[in-house]
Amino acid sequence: MDKAIIVDHLSKNFVVNEGGKGIKDTISNLFSKQNKKIVKAVKEISFMIQKGELVGFMGPNGAGKTTTMKMLSGLLYPTSGFISVLDFDPFLKSRDFLKQISLVMGQKNQLWWDLPVINSFEFSKAVYEIKDKDYKKNLDELVSLLGVSDLLNTPVRKLSLGQRMKMELIASLIYKPKVLFLDEPTIGLDLVAQQNLRDFIYEYNKKNEATILLTSHNMSDLSDLSRRVIIINEGELVFDGPLDEITLKFAQEKIIKATLSEEVDTKHISEIGTVKKYTFPYIYISVPRSTVTFAAAELLQKFPVIDLNIEELPIEDVVRKVFKGDLNK
Repeated sequence: MDKAIIVDHLSKNFVVNEGGKGIKDTISNLFSKQNKKIVKAVKEISFMIQKGELVGFMGPNGAGKTTTMKMLSGLLYPTSGFISVLDFDPFLKSRDFLKQISLVMGQKNQLWWDLPVINSFEFSKAVYEIKDKDYKKNLDELVSLLGVSDLLNTPVRKLSLGQRMKMELIASLIYKPKVLFLDEPTIGLDLVAQQNLRDFIYEYNKKNEATILLTSHNMSDLSDLSRRVIIINEGELVFDGPLDEITLKFAQEKIIKATLSEEVDTKHISEIGTVKKYTFPYIYISVPRSTVTFAAAELLQKFPVIDLNIEELPIEDVVRKVFKGDLNK
């Protein structure tokens, strides 16, 4: 497969003024080299994404996700490293490049607030020089996928957040970009709207073979859409691979869930593993991955267990540990 995105040892530093006390110190800091500090937002990350791939991009707040997205879309210039998107240098912002990519950021408005939604779409048609036939076909397809045909003549200010997010997507996709950078597209939406939007992204990717890089703090977004995830933390790439391998790579323990026929003293069970929760008749015990078989056998032999299951840690818990750096806890 052809590579849509190539990132090689990409870094981005920002120079910031360190704070002072009062207006006088703040003004002085603006002109003082001594009070300037370099913040390394992205630190020599490398990855490649194939054409048509849908990849989740994960990390806590401040990890460098949005900064990376902005470099890939040409909004920020890298401090060092190499980027290629569809064989273009993003920062050159060539017309051919801009007509093939789209950056969608949750709750960032690009629609005309007081005008009917259709006016914003017609503006995009003019800007991207879309032919009448292609515009109608694209608009009909997107409106149908998102189920918003009855809202096209509604002023943007009268739309709900979920409705507005759908319209933002249409405005960003009306020219059929080949690469989508979706930064928290479901933020602020209710559960139904989130699922509808995920369904739309999935269908759009499948139907148009678009390359999509998706950031989200919502694990449902990633587990529903992405087979592959890239995790960035404190500007560094810490994982790149299948979502279901995160647990195998980072979780050092498993959970034994047992059902008991009578109450027990958890002190004795603590000799086998860490009791995470005990509400009779259920008990949850964390044990090292390497000793889980032995621990399960001990439980069955020494305690009144009537049912037992061995489970992986929930993916959300594992990712939280990755973000916090608590990989051995």
